[in-house]
Amino acid sequence: MKIDGSVALVTGGNRGLGERFVRALLDAGASKVYAAARDPRKVTVPGAVPLALDVTDPDSVRAAAAAAQDVTLLINNAGSSTGGTILEGGAADFRLEFDTHVLGTLEVSRAFAPVLARNGGGAIVNVLSVLSWIAFPGSAAYSAAKSAQWSVTNSLRLALAEQGTQVTALHVGYMDTDMTAALDVPKSDPAKIARIALDGVEAGLHEVVADDISKGVQGGLAFGPKALYPQLAG
Repeated sequence: MKIDGSVALVTGGNRGLGERFVRALLDAGASKVYAAARDPRKVTVPGAVPLALDVTDPDSVRAAAAAAQDVTLLINNAGSSTGGTILEGGAADFRLEFDTHVLGTLEVSRAFAPVLARNGGGAIVNVLSVLSWIAFPGSAAYSAAKSAQWSVTNSLRLALAEQGTQVTALHVGYMDTDMTAALDVPKSDPAKIARIALDGVEAGLHEVVADDISKGVQGGLAFGPKALYPQLAG
């Protein structure tokens, strides 16, 4: 689909990658961009339309869908990162990650699927992660949720194909946002990632693998766990 002239909604559109998506959409000629956030007062991008939306609250999701009946492009970007680990992380960490990334993506997509259908099909972008495919010690809850979100994305793609809705998954590693501020690792520019993702939407791609680390991990999946986890190779 074409970004120019589209009506887009970005969840978590007040900061980080979400804010960069909002700016990139406006720069690319979107006719309207809803920047959805729990607190719409935190939306600061000139030209964006602030919209209240908590993806973990079904009533909030339904209200947002009722208010934004002109959407043709939905970007499921809202996220959380608890740092919950597999043995010591609390169950609340896993619940929050799944409520946000998995059930949140599902609820928002279900609510907007009829909107997209009425407006010609349109597209959905789900912001996933290289951690959809690999786990690190401090990211067990996040990785588990992202893996499940990837599966939900694949199911949505099949379910919405008949109504002409394109579903694109974005896989990316660390980006230079407030969520990763404490990490001393190489990071991508989120503005560049947003542009890459939108180019992928216009090209009709099912998946956008946006950086080298994601491409490397994706390639390693064919060779089994020892290829991805050196500590298992001994």
